[in-house]
Order: sequence, then C-alpha cells, then structure tokens
Amino acid sequence: MKCALVTGSSRGIGRAIAIQLSKDLGLHVLINFSSNVNAANETLKTIEENGGTGELMQFNVQDSDAVNKAMTKWVEDNPENHIEVLVNNAGITKDNLFPWVTEEDWDDVLNISVKGMYNCTQSVIKKMLRNRSGRIINIASLSGLKGVPGQTNYSAAKGAMIASTKALSQEVAKRKITVNAIAPGFIASDMTSDLNEDELKQMVPANRFGQAEEVAHLASFLASDKAAYITGEVININGGIYA
Repeated sequence: MKCALVTGSSRGIGRAIAIQLSKDLGLHVLINFSSNVNAANETLKTIEENGGTGELMQFNVQDSDAVNKAMTKWVEDNPENHIEVLVNNAGITKDNLFPWVTEEDWDDVLNISVKGMYNCTQSVIKKMLRNRSGRIINIASLSGLKGVPGQTNYSAAKGAMIASTKALSQEVAKRKITVNAIAPGFIASDMTSDLNEDELKQMVPANRFGQAEEVAHLASFLASDKAAYITGEVININGGIYA
C-alpha cells in the first residue's frame, strides 16, 4: 500500500493536503500532529467520509528521537507498506521585530520548519532511494522568498527549506525522486486568523486570500505521476503578490 506522511496535518493547509492526497491519489495518509488529537481525528474523519484511509501519527517534528521512534515502529508494523509521498508542512510563527525576537522564538521557528524537515525526510529517504520512487514536497512561504518585516525567524526558516529543496532535488533525481517546494502567500487558515484580511487583501492583485484547498490541489499535482519531470522548483501560490 502506498502511503503519504503529511506533517502538521491536523489543521489548515496540512489538513487540506492530507484530504486531497487521499481523494486524488488514493494514498493511505499518516496524519502527523504534535498535540491536538481532536483536530487530527477531524482530519481522519473527513478522509474516511470521502472513502479514503488514514491513521494518526503523533510526534513533534523537531524531536529527532520522537520521530525516529514513531517511524521505526510504523515500518516494523507495516512491512508491506511504504511512504511514497512526504509533505513537510509543520511550521509555526512567532512574529516580532528582530531586536525583540528572543532566542527561544528564533530556535522554535527554525527547528520546527528546518530541523523538522530534516528529521522527517531522513526517516523516509533511504527507502525511497531503494524503491527508486518518491515525492517530497516542502511547504515554504512567500516569506522565504521575499522576506517579510517582523518575520526574520520565519523568513530564515522558509528560506532554508527552499535552499535545501534545490540541493536535495539534485542528489536524488536519478532515483526518480522529486523534491519541490510550495510557497504560499496569504492563505486563510488558523495561522492567518489574527491578520486583518480586509486590509491585507488590498496588497494582493487577486484581491483575496487564498484557500487551503488551492494549495492542496497544487501539492496533489506535485505528488502525482503527472509531475514526474518537475523537481527542484519553488512554486508560488500567492494571488500575484510576488513573482
């Protein structure tokens, strides 16, 4: 059975991607979450209501021991299954102007996005190489390309994900593994719920925030056979705010 691991898939963009991968590609989805089991169960419920299958997988992506323990157990329990698609989506924001960014806020934002990407990719990459097949999709951000004031930590984290995407894609392309990044702009989700949408959408040529489902459709395409010759790319999905 072909599976997809989507980190941070209890809510928002991660949830939408998990649901779409199940719906479009028939993948069994490993729904990763850190603490909100109720939200993760909602993701699973929606997948099952649409006729798909999935399971919960709890760990904090920045904790290498927790990731290794969970993934090793899953592999042992599922010898016939393999993770065909990895979506490194988990991320947080702790915004502030740089002089007031604490070391803790810097480390937390960098570790969840960048160390989390490292931990989770390490947990699946060797089997993908042996299978000569795989899709790795890193959810970056407009912030990682353009840089956003008040988000030096988040911009650094997402910029690092983008650079790693480009490097890794060249290492594994011969084994038919693609590595791409998606860089969303303003997407309506829990992460943007505190923003003034009416004010900020005026900056966007499309004059609206994007929907998580729109990002999910792009992720689903990149995970499919249709995207087999696309790798090392950073695809913007931002309503024209930055190109």
